[in-house]
Amino acid sequence: MTSKPAVGDRLTEAALTLFDENGYEQTTVDDITRRAGLSRATFFRHFRSKEDVVFPDHDRLLEQVRERLVSSSHATALVAVSDTVRIVLHHYLEEGELARRRYALTSTVPALRDREIVSVARYQRLFREFISEWMGDSSESAALRAELMSASVVSAHNHVLRRWLRGESPDPVREVDEALQQVIVLFTGPPEPASGNGTTIAVFSSGQPADAVIPALRQFLNSAEIA
Repeated sequence: MTSKPAVGDRLTEAALTLFDENGYEQTTVDDITRRAGLSRATFFRHFRSKEDVVFPDHDRLLEQVRERLVSSSHATALVAVSDTVRIVLHHYLEEGELARRRYALTSTVPALRDREIVSVARYQRLFREFISEWMGDSSESAALRAELMSASVVSAHNHVLRRWLRGESPDPVREVDEALQQVIVLFTGPPEPASGNGTTIAVFSSGQPADAVIPALRQFLNSAEIA
């Protein structure tokens, strides 16, 4: 026996189908509920507006990201950042074709692009606050570094996600790991070629002691190689 789709899924499917057929602006909530065979009251129990049908539950995703970040220590902060990026990426991968349909829609509707920009800014702010705390430095230069690093983390994720949405990335999980390694290099500097069995030291200014920072970098890079 095939089970019926959940109510929220029925509304989303009806909405996206109507957006394809009639256009986003021309489709009303009443159109969506009629196509789904549900009432307006049911619609508003699941979504606050027509826009909310289009986007994933960013509030829930942000909470998952926040929980992973606060569960880390100073020694595992960079690993936590990597993990949270994977959490968000896997959410879209699990949505599959739904995520691709949403991407196609937001690419053509200015109001939805604006909404997406706001959502991205919320993730970046969360990363910036976390990285600032990890650095343990309240100076203006440290605030700028945290801003730049958080923007790089979000950009790395979005670059890989959009490649996958366009059908250009066969292995987005591997690509996002590689992209995050590049982000770390941006802020630590590329390693110098070593002759023999030498050790290359990269410098990254942080308010944390070396005993906390060095294991964090090592654990992050090792986890990226294993993944």
